[in-house]
Amino acid sequence: MKRFLFSFLLPAALTASAQSLPKPPEIQKAFDANTRSEDGRPGKSYWQNRARYNITVTAMPPNRTVKGKEEITYINNSPGALKELVLKLFLNIHKAGAPRLGPAGKDYLTNGVSIDAVTVNGKPVAWTNDPNIFTIATLPLPKALSSRDSVKLTFNWHYDVSVQSGREGMLDRTTFYLAYFYPRIAVYDDYNGWDTTPFNDALEFYSDFNDYTLNVQVPKNYLVWATGTLTNPSAVLQPSFLLKYQQSQTTDDVLRIATPQDLAAKKITTQKAMNTWTFTAHNVPDVALGLSDHYNWDAGSVVVDNKTGRRAVVNAAYNDSAKDYHYMVGFGKESLEWLSNAWPGIPYPYEKSSVFQGQADMEYPMMVNDNTFGDTTFSRFVVMHEMAHTYMPFYMGINETTYGFMDEGWATTFEYLFNSDKMGKEAADKFFKQFRVQGWIRALSRGLKDQPIVTPGPLTQPQSIGNNEYGKAALGYLAMKDLLGDDLFKKALQEYMLRWNGKHPIPWDFFNTISNAAGKDLNWFWNAWYFAPTFIDLGITDVKIAANNATVSVQNIGGMPAPFDVVVTYSDSTSQRFHQTPAVWQDDIKATTVSVNTSKPVASVKLDGGIFMDANVKDNEWKAGM
Repeated sequence: MKRFLFSFLLPAALTASAQSLPKPPEIQKAFDANTRSEDGRPGKSYWQNRARYNITVTAMPPNRTVKGKEEITYINNSPGALKELVLKLFLNIHKAGAPRLGPAGKDYLTNGVSIDAVTVNGKPVAWTNDPNIFTIATLPLPKALSSRDSVKLTFNWHYDVSVQSGREGMLDRTTFYLAYFYPRIAVYDDYNGWDTTPFNDALEFYSDFNDYTLNVQVPKNYLVWATGTLTNPSAVLQPSFLLKYQQSQTTDDVLRIATPQDLAAKKITTQKAMNTWTFTAHNVPDVALGLSDHYNWDAGSVVVDNKTGRRAVVNAAYNDSAKDYHYMVGFGKESLEWLSNAWPGIPYPYEKSSVFQGQADMEYPMMVNDNTFGDTTFSRFVVMHEMAHTYMPFYMGINETTYGFMDEGWATTFEYLFNSDKMGKEAADKFFKQFRVQGWIRALSRGLKDQPIVTPGPLTQPQSIGNNEYGKAALGYLAMKDLLGDDLFKKALQEYMLRWNGKHPIPWDFFNTISNAAGKDLNWFWNAWYFAPTFIDLGITDVKIAANNATVSVQNIGGMPAPFDVVVTYSDSTSQRFHQTPAVWQDDIKATTVSVNTSKPVASVKLDGGIFMDANVKDNEWKAGM
């Protein structure tokens, strides 16, 4: 993968008309080739590759060996021929010697993925399971794959589920969560070519939009939850449980489809030695699944599109001892309804979401793998955050590995807005500052030198990546919301999602679309917030008091165009707040003057950023006579 790094500082004062968004050569080439356009739309020559996967996977707990076979039809929509294909073998992260961010214990280590057979267009090809090949592998093609042509591949493989579960693995002897379990073709795109970024167990994922048929073979009495539509429920569920499953698709109620008593009776599934659960999913970037012979199953549905009445189902699969999970379907329904109607305000695009009790707090298309928490308030927040990822990166096809702020930043933004609605702004602000911002502020106080948010993930310092992807990025989106106002910001956000869902947007597509849809040149803001190594640090440099007026001079020491309140306290101890949007920094990013009307003698003036926490508050207050 080609790497690029932004390292520059903005001039002290630039007007909006003087600025453009810097582009590394790889990105500029995409614009020159007309695959991306300066107005934020996909270019007239935009293309992306895709595939059809037909996967069969067999799991027989407590045996940890999972066996799989798949047929892939890969379609080359790029303008050039491909002499080879790059494969992603994510589960090789479990192999000894695989590059990781930290040490791995014995329960995490396995032999990785063993590929047993490969064919290309029906003909066997040689494959060696090289102990030095980890999450990236290359498959040379006997004949180059021409533009607008396709190739058919098959893979047979097996691997052992790791005893230590994280994003995937064994949760107990008879409960597995399987993710990233199948060999897949990496993304080949218009700005980077093949994505050859190794998976290092921290940076997340980048996948093409594909169609999937997933067949999961498990012993009788095992239940399976997976991405996509269960196409054969009558073949795997006994009639009374099939009826409850069908009712869950149309009811607002929470139905207990499988209870501890039902599971103990072992009469939920068809009593064949093995059952095959078949799921189909279209135009999604991945599939995942969970299976267990003792997890409860709750389900219910909620209207996610008020215009059509379309519903989405929420499933919860969990140990009966996980008390918060007894409320999980309700939490999930509340989340999907809010996301569909409030922010981003686009109807949830899929038919369901299944919340599986695991240990990852991790999102997958139509699936969530979440811990259990003693605090149901926290459980509700976590599941909402993970369900918010449906939109970014799954609906939008974002390259999380390189630009994690384009998905984690949005999930963090939505979580704050959700909490503001559900908990009240004061409680939401306190939670957001404690959970998303204070760590960044503490790091700054210890001398952290921030990198620009747009710095590619693989090049970001470990101590900066979490701040860049979550809190800082979310604050940037919320600052833009404050600048544009709710209505215009939502219009612009929805236009971005309309243009780029099912595609692969990069930061320039987002920034350009918001500017274009809002009808404003916002490059001054994007440059200062996302492309420069800025932070939030404002200070009062002067206050002049005249009759019925206070003129406050404010210096932007950190360089981020953050909103703030000017809080004027009078001699009688009453106070007034005067809100300033980021627009005050448009003409001069380094300094501004705020003039506010006052009604009484002024005792003090203070700057208050709220969730936009200041790295140094010592220069944020002025007192009369001092």
